[in-house]
Amino acid sequence: MPLSRPGQAARRLAVVALLLATAVGCGDAGGLEGAGSTPTAEGPARLWPELTPASSPAFEIGEVNTEVIKGVKVPGDDIRRVNPVSIVRAEIDRNPGDYDGPKAPYRDTKREMADCAKGPGHGKCPVLTPYYRDLTGDGHDDLTLGFPLLPGKTTAVRVYTVEKHRLVQVMGWEDALSGVELAGRSLVIRSPSEVAGYEYRLQWTWDRDQRAMLLTHDEMLRTGPRKHSRHPSAPSLTGSSSGSPTGIPPGSPTGSPAPSSSVSPSASGG
Repeated sequence: MPLSRPGQAARRLAVVALLLATAVGCGDAGGLEGAGSTPTAEGPARLWPELTPASSPAFEIGEVNTEVIKGVKVPGDDIRRVNPVSIVRAEIDRNPGDYDGPKAPYRDTKREMADCAKGPGHGKCPVLTPYYRDLTGDGHDDLTLGFPLLPGKTTAVRVYTVEKHRLVQVMGWEDALSGVELAGRSLVIRSPSEVAGYEYRLQWTWDRDQRAMLLTHDEMLRTGPRKHSRHPSAPSLTGSSSGSPTGIPPGSPTGSPAPSSSVSPSASGG
């Protein structure tokens, strides 16, 4: 229960009295000392208050990115039983202009899908190892999937869940990647910046009202040591100080089921 205003005042007086008593009891040695001058606090300044607040966005950027994946069944409503390769093939079929033909921007991705008979991570199959975690909080695993958009240098990242016996994409993004992390019910994508010593970190978090992963943080953060500064660099979104992914375990997948509160790679075949 929050303290009332009178309660807060009484609490402050008690703290002051305790500090004074401590100072008297200790004498000069170990007494209270000034910490020096502190910077003056400055509140936010509102700019151009005469402008009429906008009521609608100027650009459509697709904040809520959801789509039912048609043609892909979910046996027993268990997303682990869905073939990740079939999900990527369904996306390729839905977007022929991106994948079909010698001039299609992602033509090599479709070509290398022919090497996916043994599943993700085998041969030249472009489908990356899938990872499972309960991101929606419904007690069931969701699927995080990635595949490079060849011959370019970007990678597609997707998150899928199961709703009403259907496979639903609840997040989609393409970018040049320097790292991907799962932290709690969030997905963090790290991408290189054109500014040396910095990177972009974008965080998507499940929103139960929108039934989608929303972009909740978009930051540009320093990755190297800060020179000639007394202030520490900004902390990682996921609390990792080493810069390595904290949510995705390194090494090859084990294929063993894991609790939904932890990340688990799949070894399902194609």
